[in-house]
Amino acid sequence: MNEKQLKSLLRPAAYPEPAGEVRLIQTHVSWIFLAGEFAYKVKKPVDFGFLNFSTLDRRRFYCQEEMRLNNRLCPRIYLGVVPLRRSGDGLAFHGDGEVVDYAVKMVRLPEELMADRLLERGELSAENAREIAAAVASFHGRAERGGEIAAYGALEEIRRNWEENFRQAEEFSGKTLAAADLRLMRGWVDQFMAANEWLFASRVEGGFIRECDGDLHLENISLDGGICIFDCIEFNNRFRFCDTAADLAFLLMDLEFHGRRDLAEICLHAYLEASEDRGMLPLVGFYKLYRAFIRGKVESMRIKDPTIPAGEKLAAAERGERYFRLARGYILRQGLEPCLIVLSGLSGSGKSAIGAELSMELGVELLSSDILRKELAGIPPDQRSAAPYGGGIYTPEKSAATYGEMYARAGKALSEGRGVIIDATCRRRGDRERLRELAAASGVGLHLFLVECPEKTVRKRLEERQKSGEGASDAGWEVYLRQKEEFETILESEGEYRLDGSAPIAEGVDRILTTMGLLNPTGG
Repeated sequence: MNEKQLKSLLRPAAYPEPAGEVRLIQTHVSWIFLAGEFAYKVKKPVDFGFLNFSTLDRRRFYCQEEMRLNNRLCPRIYLGVVPLRRSGDGLAFHGDGEVVDYAVKMVRLPEELMADRLLERGELSAENAREIAAAVASFHGRAERGGEIAAYGALEEIRRNWEENFRQAEEFSGKTLAAADLRLMRGWVDQFMAANEWLFASRVEGGFIRECDGDLHLENISLDGGICIFDCIEFNNRFRFCDTAADLAFLLMDLEFHGRRDLAEICLHAYLEASEDRGMLPLVGFYKLYRAFIRGKVESMRIKDPTIPAGEKLAAAERGERYFRLARGYILRQGLEPCLIVLSGLSGSGKSAIGAELSMELGVELLSSDILRKELAGIPPDQRSAAPYGGGIYTPEKSAATYGEMYARAGKALSEGRGVIIDATCRRRGDRERLRELAAASGVGLHLFLVECPEKTVRKRLEERQKSGEGASDAGWEVYLRQKEEFETILESEGEYRLDGSAPIAEGVDRILTTMGLLNPTGG
C-alpha cells in the first residue's frame, strides 16, 4: 500500500458506516484504521521469515486465522474478514471495485479501558491483576494440547526460536542492543538450556505445552465489561504452541517493564492459585527474558519501516533499547545480593530517572522521597503542591516524617531479604548516616551514588517539568538553589561514587551496575 492509498483510507468516505475522524495506528506488521465504532486491521505485505504476509492469499488466510483464534478469548469484538477495494484514485472498505487486500473488522474498544492506559493512569488495581490472571489460567486450562502441539515444547524447538531471535537481533547491535549485552544473553541462554534439559522435558510430559495466546501483553487486554484478551499470534504455530509459563511470562514481563513489579507478583500468585501449576516457577524467569528480548527485537524492527513517521521510529527505538536492557536485567539480578542503593543529589540532577530505570532492570523496590511525601499528605504523585521553600508539605516536620517513613520501609524490606533503591536528596549527613546504619543492622552492603548535573541543564529540566506538570517533584530553580546552599558535602569516608546526571540514563545505570560488580562492559 503506497502513501497515497494510505491517505485515502483516512477519509471517512472510505468506510461503510459513519466514521468521523479516522486514525491510523501502525505496528511492524499491520495498519490499523480506527473509524467510528469500528477498527479495520490490514496486514502489511512483509516477510520476516518467522512471519510471511507477502501474498494476497496469505494475508486473507491469516485474517481468517486471526478471526478463528481470537474468538477463544474475545469473541464479541471480531466481526469478520472484509475486502479492501479500489475506489476512484484510492481505496475503500465498500463498493464493487477490484479487491486489493483484506482486513479483519472489529468492534472498536474504548482506549481508556485498555490495560496499558489504565496502568499509565495508575488505575489498574490489584483486583484487576487477579481477574486477568484468573482469565488466563482458565483459558490455559481449556486450551488444546497433545500431538503436534506438544512437539513445540521440545528443547530443540526452543533453541531454534532463540537462535532465530539472536540472528535477527544482530543487525540492531550497537543501535538498540549493546554488542556486549547480546554476547552475555546468548551465553547465558545456552548455559541455562544445557543445564535444564530435564525441566523442559518435564513440561512436555506434564501436558503444559498448549495452543496459547502468544502475544499476551497489556496493550492486548481490555477491561470493558469484563476481561477481553485479543490480538493473539495467528501467523506462526511455533509462537502460539508454547509452554503456558512462556505465555504468562509475557504479561509478567510487561508489567515489570512498566514499573509495576508489585502487580506482576500479584498476577503470578493469582495464576498459580487458579492453575495449581507451581512447576512453572523455575522457568518463569527464563521466559520473561525471552519475552523481553522478543519485544526489543520487534520494536527495533519498526525503525526500518519506511511508512512509519520519524518520531514514532525514535520512540520505538527507545522502547526497543529498554526491552533489551530488561532482558539483560533478568540475568544480572541473579547475581544481586540484597543491598541498599542510595541515589543522592539535588533536584533536577537526574537521580529519579536513573532510579526508575535501575529498579526496572534489577527488579528492586524503589523508594522515592517525592512520592512518599505526597502519599503521606494524601496527594496523588502527579498533583502539584507548590509552596514557599520550607512551607506546605515541605516543612521541616513534614520532611522528617517523609524520611522517617522512608527509613521504616527500607528497614522492613532489608529485614525480609529484599534490596532497596533510595531516591532522595539526602542533603544532610545525618540522612545518609541513618541509611548506613540500616544497611549495617541488616547485614547488607550500601552503595552510595551522588548524581550531579551542570546547572544549565538542571535549570532547563526544572522549568520544563514545571510547565508540563509531570513527575512527583514540585521543585523549581529557587528550591534547587536553596538545596545547594544546604547540601552537606559527602565525605570520602562515606564512600560515594559520582554519576553524571546529564549523560544518557542508560550510561548512569551501567555505571552503577559496573561499580557493583554486576556488569562486565565487555559482556564476558
